[in-house]
Amino acid sequence: MTAILEARGLSRQFGQVKALDGADFDIAAGEVVALIGDNGAGKSTLVKALSGNLAVDSGQILFEGSPVTIETPMQASAMGIETVYQDLALAPHLDPVQNMFLGREVMRPGLLGALGFMDNKSMRGEAQQAFDKLGATVRSLTAPVGAMSGGQRQAIAIARAVHWANKVVFLDEPTAALGVRQTKNVLDTIRRVSEQGVAVVFISHSMPHVMEVSDRVEVLRLGRRVATYRTQDTSMEQLVAAMTGAVGESTPADVAEARAEKEVSA
Repeated sequence: MTAILEARGLSRQFGQVKALDGADFDIAAGEVVALIGDNGAGKSTLVKALSGNLAVDSGQILFEGSPVTIETPMQASAMGIETVYQDLALAPHLDPVQNMFLGREVMRPGLLGALGFMDNKSMRGEAQQAFDKLGATVRSLTAPVGAMSGGQRQAIAIARAVHWANKVVFLDEPTAALGVRQTKNVLDTIRRVSEQGVAVVFISHSMPHVMEVSDRVEVLRLGRRVATYRTQDTSMEQLVAAMTGAVGESTPADVAEARAEKEVSA
């Protein structure tokens, strides 16, 4: 598959610390790629670089095959790239509709719009369609999100990102601190998003969730991509080994070859 978003040799240094040291990354449309690595591996720095939140010292970013410079989150949004961070960036005193359109309010036509009146009916209908499309059950469109459960807030944040992104969505630890049922809903939502042709980058420390929802896994260590696997061709033990440096750089071809050798020797 052709990559919709690709990083080649990205480097970023903070003082004496190399947060990214020639990091590579790629994802195709409709693909769910899990990005994993220990704390300090460079995951957050890579995501910030690809979403317009951080400039890099060197390297190249390609979007739909062409070199680009993503300087701000607004520029990323205009390209169809959105990010859901762990803090969700929701305004707790606002309702789901207001959060969905925060900074993107739809004004009423004509003079009323010019005077600052918003088209609340239009926004409410559009928000409801966005939630329904992802199968997100939102308790109330008029209650403040701060009064809702963690799973509901997560669903609202993801639905908002997907509503404005038609190319790539970054999800930073979307299942952290959620219960079993809420986690299942989030993982189901990720699959629905990918089925719409949107690429999903799933950053997580939960290996079971990575194995359940991703198509492919990319492993970062010390600011570099050290391994990439097709999820169906790997195991949690192999992923952990790659994260900790217990194995060398691996590719899906390496995994397939190793399995073939094992079958022959058996």
